[in-house]
Amino acid sequence: MFKLFVYLVLFAAYAISSDKVEVYATTIDTKDNIIKAEGEVVVIYKDYYLSAQRAVYDRNSSELELFENIRATQGENIKLLGEYAKLNIANKERTFMPFYMFEDKSNVWLSGAKSYSKEPNVDIKSGITSGCDPNNPFWKMEFSSADYNTETMWLNLYNARIYIYDIPVFYTPYFGYSLDTTRRTGVLPPMVGYSDKEGFYYEQALFIAEQNWWDLELKPQIRTNRGSGLYSTFRFVDSRVSKGSLTAGYFKEKEEYFLENELANKKHYGFNFLYENSDVINQWFGTNFKGQSALYMDIVNMNDVDYINLSTNDTTENATTTQLLSKINLFYNMNDNYIGAYFKYYKDLNLDTNEETLQNLPALHYHRYIDTLLKDHFLYSLDVKSNNYYREVGKSAIQTDINIPLTLQTSLFDEFMHLSYGSNIYAQHTNFRGDVKDLSIDEYNNGFFARHDHLITASSQLTRAFDEITHTIDFGAQYQLAGSEFEDGYYEEQKDYCSIKENRTEDICEFYNISDVKENLQLYFSHYLYDISGKQVFYHRLSQNISYEDVEGGAEELENELDYQITDNINFYNNMFYNYDENDFSKNFNKISYVNSSFNLGLSHMYKNSFDITDPESEISYITSSLKYKYDKHYSYNFKLDYDLQRSEKKSFEVGFLYQKRCWDFGLTYLENNRPILNQYGESDSVYDRYIYVTIRLKPIMKPDGGLSGFMFRLPDKSETN
Repeated sequence: MFKLFVYLVLFAAYAISSDKVEVYATTIDTKDNIIKAEGEVVVIYKDYYLSAQRAVYDRNSSELELFENIRATQGENIKLLGEYAKLNIANKERTFMPFYMFEDKSNVWLSGAKSYSKEPNVDIKSGITSGCDPNNPFWKMEFSSADYNTETMWLNLYNARIYIYDIPVFYTPYFGYSLDTTRRTGVLPPMVGYSDKEGFYYEQALFIAEQNWWDLELKPQIRTNRGSGLYSTFRFVDSRVSKGSLTAGYFKEKEEYFLENELANKKHYGFNFLYENSDVINQWFGTNFKGQSALYMDIVNMNDVDYINLSTNDTTENATTTQLLSKINLFYNMNDNYIGAYFKYYKDLNLDTNEETLQNLPALHYHRYIDTLLKDHFLYSLDVKSNNYYREVGKSAIQTDINIPLTLQTSLFDEFMHLSYGSNIYAQHTNFRGDVKDLSIDEYNNGFFARHDHLITASSQLTRAFDEITHTIDFGAQYQLAGSEFEDGYYEEQKDYCSIKENRTEDICEFYNISDVKENLQLYFSHYLYDISGKQVFYHRLSQNISYEDVEGGAEELENELDYQITDNINFYNNMFYNYDENDFSKNFNKISYVNSSFNLGLSHMYKNSFDITDPESEISYITSSLKYKYDKHYSYNFKLDYDLQRSEKKSFEVGFLYQKRCWDFGLTYLENNRPILNQYGESDSVYDRYIYVTIRLKPIMKPDGGLSGFMFRLPDKSETN
């Protein structure tokens, strides 16, 4: 908007000599080449208006001078520019004393003693800027000089001092700020914090965006008691169908901190590469195939979890696992056929080496979509997948699965009942290579497995519409019968041993993934209620499997799922499994939420039990709760608690408030977080951190999604480790 008003004066002045300009005043006097206008002078150029008390124009020098209460107007927008303005039309120079500018989109005003401009730059001498009410601003930034580029809309302030009311709180020799949202190179606002263990934290980001298709963000940081490091992210858009990013970082611990905290590594480093292309074959090879092709890459590597923990000062983004997965997915999809290739690479940060970790490089996949014969009564499809399981040390294998489902279907009683018979042909072949790690195990033999099983289904779906509700019922039964099987080699030799659940963790069984098809009957019932607008109000489903195996037969777990929109604001969801043998629930998940314009409340509880007495982690009981309350347009409050009931351990806790005004925000939050680390013994450990986070956001120069918007103070740990 400032650019608009600078050009406004330029256009009007230029128009005096070359375009139509209307000048209105109480009196106009012309002598020689001097034109004088006095008394409510108005200069009109196109849809722009300039007003002043007096104006003088010299045709010889092409200088236009405006005096007293100068305003520039477009529509209803009025901007006070100053008491004196001098414009040299020939040289395109402009001087204002004093100078005032208001940018209405960001609500930022700037006032200076004097300004001089020559396209496209404007220089301003000693002034004040703020986003608050000019009469009594909550915050203001004073500067000794400033410059503004009307093309890039970038404002630079020098020797800037930030005041809260009249109290100085921060000084910086330079501060740059954009008056629009265009990407450009510049120094981003810093991040600061303090911890009694890590000391003062300071991160100064540099953003480089010299071209439209890429940008680079460099984030050097220092933690005075702990060490220093550098993280960077390179983002690019290399075509209309592809984009990617590369994030890398390095942090070095100080010797004293490294030894005192018994860390596994003195240096933390890693990278993450992301890339996606939604038309990769046509773009890379210059083809014009009609099918859809795509490539997705997510490659990650690091030496420990502290690489993630140190990448940010945000306590909510700590790493939660020591298992890394890198993957590359490539596929080509047609109307009838699908071809894919998937690469997966696993890394366990707890291991010194991953040479014995089994990788999947690659998995090749072909799928033939469902097709029909006999007027849609006969359905068939084909699925083939070959996995190359590879490791540097130990046994590797190429394992291929073939699945051919065949279905014959019809309907009876005017389509009230649907019947189908399914015949599924499944085969797997495994070809081994590599050495055996356990010398007590005989050499693996290649093997082949084939099976033919059957599925009979009877179902019905009924729908009835009432005045304000529609009710749909869906119920049926599926009977599965194991047919003939054939095994040889590895499958025949290891079937009896690897079919036992307790033996599945043994090396000899890691490639045995055949699950038995049991003769069973599945009964299911579900019903839905929809309101007059078509929105789901109620959903309920029951599912019961009954096994007819001789030894392990009987009723399996009963599943119940319920989703009930009690009111427009209240929703309840439940999913539970009941185990008849244990007379107990193996899983019970409940969640209730309440959402309106002021409240956002969520409370959930997860309970799981595998009933394995040898596993101390077999029983899980976990509660998650969150509350956000907006009292009015100024005050909002938040609360969050994650608690492990089984361990009687708090996982995370947060409580705080935020006060918002047009030009500033203030917030105070207390946080607790159970942060994982890797110690020098190669074991996963955790540290329970406590923080106080103070938010002071001066709008619009500080944005909610980043920048200098808060200060974090880390409280002393309750214990060294948890």
